Amino acid sequence: MSTERERKVDHSALRVNQAFIIGLSILAFLLDNVWLAAFVGLVMLVGTAVPRLSLFKRIYQHLLRPAGLVKPDVIVDNPEPHCFAQGFGGVVVALAIVALLVEQTVLGWGLVWLVIALAALNLFLGFCAGCFVYYQLGKLGLPGFRVSPIR
Repeated sequence: MSTERERKVDHSALRVNQAFIIGLSILAFLLDNVWLAAFVGLVMLVGTAVPRLSLFKRIYQHLLRPAGLVKPDVIVDNPEPHCFAQGFGGVVVALAIVALLVEQTVLGWGLVWLVIALAALNLFLGFCAGCFVYYQLGKLGLPGFRVSPIR
């Protein structure tokens, strides 16, 4: 039964976002292109700070969904944990860029691969590690982690 208070999230938009993060990050690694990795991190951070500006989700909303290439998958969910997960991933990519710029390539690309692995875990298995962390921090009573899992 639906209530007025239910909030919904289009998980297709999340999956498209994850697919772009994975694909472009792997391409950045293969090309050894720090700036492409930085672009992905910037998109993640901007999308976290101002969700309506999230480039990869906008590609879904304005190109892929209208063309019928990706169907919506709107479910009852909280957007905050997903936003936290993306922001955390963006911070990890930012740290990776710093490491790469100071020639700590193993650390830098290792951090990029960590983000790739966690995005793939969510895309292919439906487990959002960042969402899990968000809810655990909420259980600890930390300020800012106010929403509870939907049951």
